[in-house]
Order: sequence, then C-alpha cells, then structure tokens
Amino acid sequence: MDIQTLTDFFMWCTIINGLLFILSATMIMFAPDFVYRTQSKWFPISRDSFNTVIYGFMGLFKIFLIMFNMVPYAALVIIG
Repeated sequence: MDIQTLTDFFMWCTIINGLLFILSATMIMFAPDFVYRTQSKWFPISRDSFNTVIYGFMGLFKIFLIMFNMVPYAALVIIG
C-alpha cells in the first residue's frame, strides 16, 4: 500500500466522519426534543442524564475524529 492510497483513505475517512459529526451536532442543536424522544423509547433515561451523555459523546467523537482521522491525514499530506 503506497502513501497516496493511505492519504486518500484518511481524506475520505475525515470527510465522512466530519459529515457525521456535523449531522449529529445539527440534530442535537436544532431538534433536541426529537433526539431525546427517539432515544428515550429505547433507553429509559432522564433528560438531564441524556444531556450529559450526549455532550460527552459529542466531545469524545470530536477527539476521535481529530486524533484518528485528521492527524494521520495531515501527517500523510506533509510527508507525501
């Protein structure tokens, strides 16, 4: 596997995961009641706990996006 293939792979991983992050953040910002109602049908959870969990999830998602997609892509672009 050459550097160009890895660069393309991480580029598309970054784009796809970035779009998923933006979609998730948009849903949570503009339709929080819908997201809560949908999730509370599957998992009985209070609204305060849900807000805490979803905030933590989004933070962890962002850290993983940066560390496992953006940083390897940037490193491959720099050395490529």
